[in-house]
Amino acid sequence: MSLKKVKLFANLREAAGTSAVEIPGDDIKELLDNLIAKYPSLEEIVLEEDGKIRGYINILVNGNNIQHLDGLDTRVSDSDEIAMFPPVSGG
Repeated sequence: MSLKKVKLFANLREAAGTSAVEIPGDDIKELLDNLIAKYPSLEEIVLEEDGKIRGYINILVNGNNIQHLDGLDTRVSDSDEIAMFPPVSGG
């Protein structure tokens, strides 16, 4: 299992204290599990009590929302660009 670069934005970046992390995982579920193990403060921001991703959290792989791919089972490769966004507000 190789490391994947995950970019974090807004309050996710603040909670982790960094804008990008290298995390092992072959799919989004493994990446999230390992990300939360490394940065436990992200859990309450990203996951609901039942372990599902909160509806307002967007996870993109190469610019495509995982909701339009295979969800948590979306496979990731070393060259993929992975980004996590909280709700965006403003105008």
